[in-house]
Amino acid sequence: FDLYQMGDIQEMGRNNSENVVKMANQWQADETACIIYTSGTGGTPKGVMLSHKAILHNCAGAEDALGEIGLGEETFLSFLPLSHSYEHTAGQFFPISIGAEIYYAESVESLSNNMLEAKPTIMTAVPRLYEMLHQRIAAGVKKTGGSKEKLFNKALFLGQKHLAGESLGIGEKIQDKVLDKLVRNKVRARFGGRLKALVSGGAPLNPDIAIFFSALGLRLLQGYGQTETAPVVSVNRPSLVKLHTVGPPLLNTEVKIGEDGEILVRGDLLMQGYWGNEEATRATIIDGWVHTGDIGEFDEDGYLIITDRKKDIIVNSGGDNLAPQRIEGIICMEPEISQAMVYGDKHPHIVALLVPDDEWLKAWAVEAGKPPLLADAAQDEDLLGALRPAINQINAKLSNIEKVRRFIIADEPFTIDNAQMTPTMKVRRHKLKEVYGERLELLYS
Repeated sequence: FDLYQMGDIQEMGRNNSENVVKMANQWQADETACIIYTSGTGGTPKGVMLSHKAILHNCAGAEDALGEIGLGEETFLSFLPLSHSYEHTAGQFFPISIGAEIYYAESVESLSNNMLEAKPTIMTAVPRLYEMLHQRIAAGVKKTGGSKEKLFNKALFLGQKHLAGESLGIGEKIQDKVLDKLVRNKVRARFGGRLKALVSGGAPLNPDIAIFFSALGLRLLQGYGQTETAPVVSVNRPSLVKLHTVGPPLLNTEVKIGEDGEILVRGDLLMQGYWGNEEATRATIIDGWVHTGDIGEFDEDGYLIITDRKKDIIVNSGGDNLAPQRIEGIICMEPEISQAMVYGDKHPHIVALLVPDDEWLKAWAVEAGKPPLLADAAQDEDLLGALRPAINQINAKLSNIEKVRRFIIADEPFTIDNAQMTPTMKVRRHKLKEVYGERLELLYS
């Protein structure tokens, strides 16, 4: 293959600019711009054909939605794969459309250092990143202890109280201003110190995670979409952030709720269809509406609330519908647990597959005189016992039908490499069921 230096490519463009313009003018907005594959959480990935107008529709909608923060000379830090629709549009073409700089992270592991280097003003990320950052911050504060931990917790408490709409007393207002400088400024500095907004998409964000960062002075806007809609459908507005919602629809985007609660979308953002799969296309686009497979409702302000994935809903043997992603989000809030998948369709109660937090596991192994590797400890009864108190705390927050009765420990973390997680860090349930299905079923015997 031919290898070119960037400078040579730029020179070729300068010397042939008329041809570039001519080629661009030959393309129509309705023509296919790209084929992006779905993440494959429910099976084989499908190639989604997106037109130029679908991507431009998303860029215009995003600019309209974020315009309230005063878009100017913005800097983005990109770390998700550009082959994923979320990063493809929100992390690449949207920044280009507003003339922003884009920095590319070296890896997820080096993201913290890259934020300090790039000093982004806007970051688009998936919930898993915010969950990991939450765990790191919480663990760091707990490890520090003493007065710093007390100040942090006080700042968090007052921030949460403000978000809940409760008024602060005179003493609390003074404390809040002091803590903004002593605590929240340090948290903001860890993100580069210039952030105007963090945008979350690609999967549901646990409201407790959203409250955590918002209470610490970071504006977090949750949005919603899918590859078939280029991808953004809705996003919270800076002037009215409702952390339990995914905001109102984008500019010139129609959204309605079907009779069965399914979210339906119509507009220029719709895909042209699935590459080489007309049957799947006809099943997804019906009468001009994309059937998202997600369940939701609108609140009084026209903000969309996602209940769950239509295909992921667990229906227990008693006929109750349960949202697994909500339960998993609550489970992963515990410092002992890094990842989780709940299971229980057609069964009387919920069981779970857990991945312990790596640092917690190492500390437990040292204290218990056990191997520190997950593969060696996964079926250790002592480890199961050590995790039981965390499960008890989790169950105290859940309704009776949501409680996790029994659990097993995974042999390894869910990763992209072992195909148990998508590039945007969503759990691939069908893959986990293939590996652990028999062991999960044995929990009911």
